[in-house]
This record gives sequence, structure tokens and C-alpha cells, in this order.
Amino acid sequence: IIPTEIHSKQVQFGDQSAIISVARDVSARKQMEREQARLHTKLRRAQKMEAIGLMAGGVAHDLNNILSGIISYPELLLIRLPEESEMRPPLMAILDSGQRAAAVVSDLLTVARGAASKKERTDLNELVNKHLASPEHKETVHHFPEVTMALALAKSLPAVDCSSVHIRKCLMNLINNSCEAMEGSGQVTITSSEQLDDEGRQRVSLAIQDNGPGIKEDDLEHIFEPFYTKKVMGRSGTGLGLAVVWNTMEDHKGSVKVSSSSNGTSFTLFFPAAASEASSVAQQKPLQDLHGQGQTILVVDDEEMQREIASRTLSELGYQAHCAASGEEALALLKEQPFDLLILDMIMDPGINGRQTFEQALQIKPGQRAIIASGYSASDDVRQALTMGATTLLKKPYTIHQLGEAVAEALAAEG
Repeated sequence: IIPTEIHSKQVQFGDQSAIISVARDVSARKQMEREQARLHTKLRRAQKMEAIGLMAGGVAHDLNNILSGIISYPELLLIRLPEESEMRPPLMAILDSGQRAAAVVSDLLTVARGAASKKERTDLNELVNKHLASPEHKETVHHFPEVTMALALAKSLPAVDCSSVHIRKCLMNLINNSCEAMEGSGQVTITSSEQLDDEGRQRVSLAIQDNGPGIKEDDLEHIFEPFYTKKVMGRSGTGLGLAVVWNTMEDHKGSVKVSSSSNGTSFTLFFPAAASEASSVAQQKPLQDLHGQGQTILVVDDEEMQREIASRTLSELGYQAHCAASGEEALALLKEQPFDLLILDMIMDPGINGRQTFEQALQIKPGQRAIIASGYSASDDVRQALTMGATTLLKKPYTIHQLGEAVAEALAAEG
């Protein structure tokens, strides 16, 4: 079948009437029109995602500052309460609610493409098995008792560089979606494999497949858009799940492919293979191993509650905590006395930001140790600060363990 454009005209040849018809092959033009329509749709989608991302990023930044108190204060109280205290259960419930809210905010940041993710060499098979043994997956199994899980994991896979937290969140979202899609009994199959892409590059794939009714064709082109959902909002989802999957794979320089029919749906995640073997994941240290020996730490943050939380937590860990409400105030204090470590908020308005503060602090004290604390993203300023010698980016809201480990790592680094 060839698309054609036909022009016809009646003409006279002497005393006879005739019709002249010219058929032109317009295959190339139709192909160009389809490509233009595809690019236009892609542009509109990108503009929509960018607008939503900017909104989500701003909201997430503010919410992270608010959630810091909801997470940190219960932790500090629980440390001091005896095990038999009747106040422990409600405090643990508050802490759990805060952490769940922080997980939603993390999703917003992922949608905004502003989530700073630390990538490590990882075995995807091991990551899958860890997720299936996690409390989050056990909760899924509890809600969908008629759904069975099947594994078809390759015996040996190349390692991948990934953020385990983000990939496990993708797994959780895709498995939950598959379970909900089947509306009763069914099977979810998780498959891992090694393959080459169209350009001959080594890829590691992770597929989550169900045998549900499939996704309607009209919905397929929208499923990765934020807040697009066929679920009941607030009850079974936020509409962010597949947007998180898409943005996570973009962040990992990978891709996601979906295929669906009346026999079921399959989502396949493709990762670039790493050059070397997977590294073992470090275990969380006991809290008593994170105590300091009275080192002086200056907390620089324009939010009063953030300064209060950080200083209380640091005091609990055995450090001498001091505070500054701006970069300018921090530099004035640094001229008067030395500090073993600076904890710098990145965005401080008005005035100089965390990167500028660190830059000038290094002029006052070359080799000054510092960590960056931010409720938003790994921006250019954050990356520059890390290049200048800041040890790590500590994401708000942080737990006492996360703060303790970041501080211990920074103090152990060469200054």
C-alpha cells in the first residue's frame, strides 16, 4: 500500500472529453508529517514535565524543611525514653508517618529530576531478593493474597551502577501496579537478563510482567506523566509511581519499555552494565559507634528549626555544636575561632549560599572540612562545593544515623 495524492481534471481532446488523473507518491511527506507530529507531542510532554517538575521541586524543598522536625524530634525523644515508656508507641507512629511523608517528597524530587542519588556497584538479582524480603513487599503480599510471585533471574549478571533506594522504589511501584491491575488472582513474574542493545552495548534488563487485562491503548502514551492515574487518588496511589520509574531510569542513563495486550503487561528496565563487579553494601553502624569526642561543628542554615534540630542531634552524638543563620555570620565566626567541621545549607536567601560560604571559608582556613545539607537537589552549586572538597551531600530530612555517619566520614577525611 502506497499513500498517494491524486489530482484529476477534465479536458477536451478535439470533440472528445477526457479525465486526466495524476497520482503522486507522498510516502516521504507522510513520514515527515508523522515525525513532526511525534516531535511536537514529545516537546509538549517535555514542557509539561518541566513545568510539573519545577512545581514539585519547590514544594518538595519546603516540605523537607517542615518534615525535619517531625522526623528528628521523635528520634531524639526515643533515645532518652526507657523501653517500657508508654510514650514510645505514639512517638514511633509519628516518626513512621514522617518517614512515609518524606518518601512521598522524595518521589516529588525524582519527578523534578532533582533527586541527588548516590550510585554504587550493585547486583540486580541481589537487589530484587532484598526487596522481596522487605517489609514493604510483605505489606504488598498481605494486600494481594491471591497474587503469586515468580522469579526468572539469570544465574550471572554484570553489575550495574545504581542507587539501590531508587531502583527498589521502582520495583515496589511496578509490582504494586501489577498486583492492582489483576483485580484478584494472578501472577507477577520478575525476570533479569543480559543482552545487547541496537548499538551492540551491553545492557542488564529487569522485567516485571503480569497476566492482567492490559493497559488501554489510549492510556499507554500518558502512563509516565506525573499525576496521571486510573486509581482512586489518595487511596491506592498518588499518580507519581510510573513518573518516578521513568525519571529514575533517565537519571541512570537507562530506559524503560512497556508492552501490553489483553494477556498482560510487561515493564522492562534497561541498565548500562558496569565495568567491574558489584561491591558489597555497607551495613548501618550502631548509634554508639557514631559518637564524637567533643569536636566543634558549625551548623549554617537560614531556617531556625533546622539549626535547632542539627545542634540538638550533634550534642546528643557528643559534639560541640554552634550555629550561624547565614553564610556571612558563619564566616565572621570562622575568623574568630576554628571549627572541625561546617554543615552548610545550600540555599540561604538573602545573602551568599552554601557554595559561596565554603569557597570563602577555604580562604580563611585552607583544608576546612564541610558537608552540604540540602532539601532539594544536586545543583551546580552543590557539585562545585563537592569538587572544592566538601565530603558529601546530606539530604534533608535526615535521621540521626545519617547525620552521624556523614559527620564521622567528614571528620575522618583528610583536611
